[in-house]
Amino acid sequence: MAQVEIARFDDVYEAELAVAFLAAHGVSAQVADRGLATIDPLLQRAVGGLRVMAEARDGPRARDLLARAKAGEFAEEDADAIPEQETAGSTGVAVLSALAGGFSGTRRLRRLRPVHWIGLGLVILLFVVPWLFHWLTRLGFIPAG
Repeated sequence: MAQVEIARFDDVYEAELAVAFLAAHGVSAQVADRGLATIDPLLQRAVGGLRVMAEARDGPRARDLLARAKAGEFAEEDADAIPEQETAGSTGVAVLSALAGGFSGTRRLRRLRPVHWIGLGLVILLFVVPWLFHWLTRLGFIPAG
């Protein structure tokens, strides 16, 4: 069956997202100029953008779905938002990594500086010792209290 243009996108990733969205709603579509655009990304604009194509019978439904998606009809609340209690833990890990590594950049150090020794000690104290204690307790070397 003949294929019709559903939409044009400036970016190959946007076009692929549109194709995946349409596939999730039962419309078979594909990116027509994907090969050309991925070989030379500058050609994406030269050819007028990437075309999303679908069969003629699915054309009106596909255009309607993309228009509704652009209007925000399928938008949801951010279900992936990190709860506040997890944010504090992530910050602690980042701070601990900064102390342990020192963020000294790409230069090669000849010897460890005091900040590195302090960071190494903190890593051992905060992670290795509790982990070791946990496993020794589970194996029965340390009585559970």
